[in-house]
Amino acid sequence: MNLSQRVNDLQKYIQNGKILEAMTEFYAKDCRMQENSGAPCVGLEANLAREKQFLSQVKEWKGYTAKSLGVGDGVTMVESAMDFVNQQNQAVHMEQVAVQQWKDGKIVHERFYYDSGAK
Repeated sequence: MNLSQRVNDLQKYIQNGKILEAMTEFYAKDCRMQENSGAPCVGLEANLAREKQFLSQVKEWKGYTAKSLGVGDGVTMVESAMDFVNQQNQAVHMEQVAVQQWKDGKIVHERFYYDSGAK
């Protein structure tokens, strides 16, 4: 499995706003996704539901940029920025780092690091 190719393909899905399709293609059925230091959400179905909830807040997808990518032994890291207009017609800009652990060509654990605004 070429992890570099897989993570680059994943970025293309996201850039095109195909987030749910990306999850079906790139995430294991028992995947764990974690926001900062929160408890992980376990299972593809639960994570799809969580992502649908996030996407319901998006009125217009403006763009996604992978600023930097790192590939190691079974792990990838992506620094990214995304822009969208929310349902309240507010422009939203988000930056984050995602650390992804892979097994058999699928992400089994992903943790997002970002400024949640909490002080």
